[in-house]
Amino acid sequence: MHAQSNPASSDTLGVLRARGTDVVQFLQGQLSNDVTLLRPEVSLLAGYHNPQGRVLALLRLVHIADGDLVMILPRELIAPLASRLSKFILRAKVRLADESASWRVTPAVRAPGGSTASLLPETLGAVTRVDETLAVCVGEGPTRWLLVSPSGPLVPPSGCSPAQEQSWQRLQIASGFPQVYAATSEEFVAQMLNLDVLGAIAFDKGCYTGQEVIARAHYRGRVKRRMQRFMTRAPCALKAGDTGALPDGRLLRVVEAVPQADGRCEFLAVAPLLAAEEANMNPEHAHARPAVTAIEADALPLPYLLPA
Repeated sequence: MHAQSNPASSDTLGVLRARGTDVVQFLQGQLSNDVTLLRPEVSLLAGYHNPQGRVLALLRLVHIADGDLVMILPRELIAPLASRLSKFILRAKVRLADESASWRVTPAVRAPGGSTASLLPETLGAVTRVDETLAVCVGEGPTRWLLVSPSGPLVPPSGCSPAQEQSWQRLQIASGFPQVYAATSEEFVAQMLNLDVLGAIAFDKGCYTGQEVIARAHYRGRVKRRMQRFMTRAPCALKAGDTGALPDGRLLRVVEAVPQADGRCEFLAVAPLLAAEEANMNPEHAHARPAVTAIEADALPLPYLLPA
């Protein structure tokens, strides 16, 4: 396995802008969350899925003006996402444009008990306008923010400090917050990434691409493979998309990973919730499973409960 970072930085995250009088209606039929709930002060986390319910991209929607919004996601996925969405625009009054070069997206952290002068709320999904910067709250307790602003010098809002790459990754992983990259696009059904727990799916909205599969998993049965958090027992380099086997035999695929100071690796990975379920999922292949890399790792708690 090769070490490779996937930092949430202004170099990695990009902006896909969508404008037009039909933009909300159009995206409502494409994304997993209820786009009609998007407001100037509220952002939305949403998934874009293929017809089999597998996540093509995970993005944060932010309102700019009526009929004008931006989608924040890894730059490497913007071109394929725009291309795929464009096929469904047809006669809708919607324009898509990669504006990553015109905007900067900077992760920032506001520590608990920070400056009282800051006007930033600590409500998940909240958006505050500070001069030309949109401060988008994407986490809780040290509050995590994405600062979205036109390209140029960035002045963080009072109480916020730009986050270093690996510090941001550690906070994201400790919060059980996934990201989807080119290496993992179309690998996981929505619930495998805990998108239902993270509020990225609206089960009471109308149809959207992949909705049938996602709804069936929600209403008809327990999801047996879920994203979980782990720490390796020894120095190990992991990256998104890597596969391996835990000591109890469960196969996993890495969603996000970050190295520790001692060389160990903390990571999020999709794996069966119970070791006994590994063989039950593919009993016909249990005796002929291909060789995989053994990953000596221990489970760490997530800050939220997974559905029983």
